Amino acid sequence: MTYNYLIYKAIHVIFVVSYFAGLFYIVRLMIYHTETQQMEEPKKSILQDQYTYMEKKLWNVITAPALVILITMGLNMLYKNQGLLQMPWMKSKLGMISVLLIYHFWCWRTLKQIQNKVFKYTSVQLRMMNELATILLFVIVFAVIQKTDFGRDWYWSIVSFFGCGILLMLIVRLINRNNKK
Repeated sequence: MTYNYLIYKAIHVIFVVSYFAGLFYIVRLMIYHTETQQMEEPKKSILQDQYTYMEKKLWNVITAPALVILITMGLNMLYKNQGLLQMPWMKSKLGMISVLLIYHFWCWRTLKQIQNKVFKYTSVQLRMMNELATILLFVIVFAVIQKTDFGRDWYWSIVSFFGCGILLMLIVRLINRNNKK
């Protein structure tokens, strides 16, 4: 491994952390923004304007740039060590990254809709969607850390994580139902 490879790897990890922080927070802001629908004026307009400002800053200054940098560094590492593409754990990781990119574009589209005052999802639905990023983070980190162990039984690992995710979503739904009572 070359010195540059380790620098790319460090930068990649730093921006993975930044990216997921941005993803987790952007959905949280969308939840709060959606909940303003239940408020009276002028509080509703004031908060909607503030959330729109915060969402734009977070997405354009942290989340999207972090994604570009982490992908650039990841591709650079794959170019420097092409043997990684033959590893089952890397194939699992890249599969989950594909799902993550779909989630990223869902977030972007939903964010644009909310900023245009189109609220297609309830705050509970957005909370459940926020758990998807958590599940993807778990699967990706476990794939990278476990490497050969993950690669051997990768399909059971992924099924288990998504099973846990469904359980998490059900718990969120139950908690929200109890809070309404």
